[in-house]
Amino acid sequence: MRNSKYTREFRDSSVQLVMNSDESTAKIAKDLDVNEKTLYNWVREYKKANHIPIAPRGGFANSGTVKESAEEENKRLRTENKLLKQERDILKKATAPQGHFFQGAYFAKETL
Repeated sequence: MRNSKYTREFRDSSVQLVMNSDESTAKIAKDLDVNEKTLYNWVREYKKANHIPIAPRGGFANSGTVKESAEEENKRLRTENKLLKQERDILKKATAPQGHFFQGAYFAKETL
């Protein structure tokens, strides 16, 4: 191991903080005043040494299940979008001015 400005104890406690925290590694690195890539490397080394599976780059362990859930999400969002468009059209009709339209121009009714 090369000469490091961080002690082994500091590295180990930093890795444990990342492993046991809900905070992102980037935020923890910033809080500890450590380069983000350095902290990621420490975590990767720890996982290798302890035979812990390392997620591939991109952060997803199984891209097949992610693709399925993305397709399901797209279907749900399309359905929601269709409903929102219908609601928007209803509201447009309900709030439309009650005047006369002539070739795209609006003429207000005269009220006497």
